[in-house]
Amino acid sequence: MIDLHTHTIFSDGELIPAEHLRRVESLGYEAVAITDHADSSNYDFIIPRIVKAAEDLNRFYKTRLIPGIELTHIPPEMFPELVAQSRKLGASIIVGHGETVMEPVKAGTNLAAIQAGVDILAHPGFITREEAQLAAEKNVYLELTGRKGHSLTNGHVARIAKETGALLVVNADAHGPSDFMTARMAETVAIGAGLDKAGYEKLRRDMSALVADR
Repeated sequence: MIDLHTHTIFSDGELIPAEHLRRVESLGYEAVAITDHADSSNYDFIIPRIVKAAEDLNRFYKTRLIPGIELTHIPPEMFPELVAQSRKLGASIIVGHGETVMEPVKAGTNLAAIQAGVDILAHPGFITREEAQLAAEKNVYLELTGRKGHSLTNGHVARIAKETGALLVVNADAHGPSDFMTARMAETVAIGAGLDKAGYEKLRRDMSALVADR
């Protein structure tokens, strides 16, 4: 089990990184990324702390902690700069907070995040075919989410990804202990979005490949 979109007390989550990691280790996770919400005001505060947590905790836990960040509600024009700076600070997974139907995310965010080369476009709402095609070309993963509300468009995302060849991930977008998914629930999210068993197994392999490169 791998999850590449989760939150701690460094944004709107409930746990410090050590407890966060221990909770998912007890569920049998192979790896988890902490990707707290950030804009230009706090990304340089959050990333070094998650990098430090990973350096310390990965010596003791079986589950690998991957330092990341979720660029959230930023002006689309700022994505290139903040993606580049986040990587310099040590973020191994950069998530773009996509155009979910649950929030007034600025139009153009999906496209800007993909063009800037985020690793994952979270809950991308009614992403267009053209945007998904670009994501496929740039190896940007589109998210199927287990989070209530954001998950309303999972079926659309899965269908567009299949038509364009875009890569998919399944993430919990966890903010606390009750949000962490089991492997069985992650499979349920994927199958519920319209993937078949073979499609889900490919998704799992693709997620493992993404983690292996970080």
